Amino acid sequence: MSAVESLIKDIKNKKFSPIYFLAGEEPFFIDQITEVLEANVLTEEEKGFNQTILYGQDVDMNQVIAIAKQYPMGSDKSFVLVKEAQHLTRTIEDLDNYANQVQDSTVLVFNYKGKKLDKRTKIYKTLNSKGYYHEFKTLYTNEIPAWIEEKVKFNKQNIDQKAKFLLAEYVGNDLSRLYNELEKLKTIVGPQQTITIDEIERHVGISKEYNNFELRNAIENKNIEKAFKIIKYFEKNSKDNPMVVTMTIIFSLFTNIINYHIITDKSKANVAKEIGINPFFVQDLAVAANNYPLKKATRIISLIREYDLKGKGVNSSGNVTSSELLIELIYKIIHL
Repeated sequence: MSAVESLIKDIKNKKFSPIYFLAGEEPFFIDQITEVLEANVLTEEEKGFNQTILYGQDVDMNQVIAIAKQYPMGSDKSFVLVKEAQHLTRTIEDLDNYANQVQDSTVLVFNYKGKKLDKRTKIYKTLNSKGYYHEFKTLYTNEIPAWIEEKVKFNKQNIDQKAKFLLAEYVGNDLSRLYNELEKLKTIVGPQQTITIDEIERHVGISKEYNNFELRNAIENKNIEKAFKIIKYFEKNSKDNPMVVTMTIIFSLFTNIINYHIITDKSKANVAKEIGINPFFVQDLAVAANNYPLKKATRIISLIREYDLKGKGVNSSGNVTSSELLIELIYKIIHL
């Protein structure tokens, strides 16, 4: 169970901390935990007298603390939420005394988005030592499949490997959208069931045959017919398949191929670790490396850069479509 899931579980079980200082670059986790707190600390009837929502740009820390010290009315708890708390940076140290002598009947929540506390500061050390500080980093692309798997397990479901990677590649690290798609699949597919690639196609709107996942596979295997079919599909559905994303994926593929050639220890575990990919993809990468020797892969990187510039209008006639550029690029890659 991840730290976020553990935190949510405690909140739902009414095990509240007196302070939740939610910081970092990933707003999804901050919003998710805040929503769970709002739903569980007080009942709807109790919120009228005991819930206060403040905005960091409108208050200072002393005002926040004064409200947090008030006793609840007709309830065991009061709930104080400070949104946009990053605007309180100048007076943040004033929280230290309160953090050491909290009002146990208050649940005080800070949404400190896009920033984190300096670990050298007194307030960070106090909040962190007491378990009040929670920092959320933006997930890297290669961390998304694991996050999907965790979320699916939390929903008491399973997901096919291919379905997981297809969803990760299609949605990227937009965690809010991923969460919504998985919640939808939780309801449609049902508990204790497996989310398949067919379910992804039906309910998320991703074609299981025509996507960047399959395009990469076609290039790895030098299947030019399959690659061209996918590009033609992209042309008809350009809004969901922008050229910049496809170019990034092709560039990433050949960067990985070059790294694979350089690595001495080509065991699955070591390749996955050194290149930063899931072990699921190592065999496909080995096939691609066999089809594209190191010198050829290096030349292809230059070719990709050239066509990336053309896609942005540099050294291009101007009347060539994105799909035509991609078809031309892939033809050259496979026949180089």
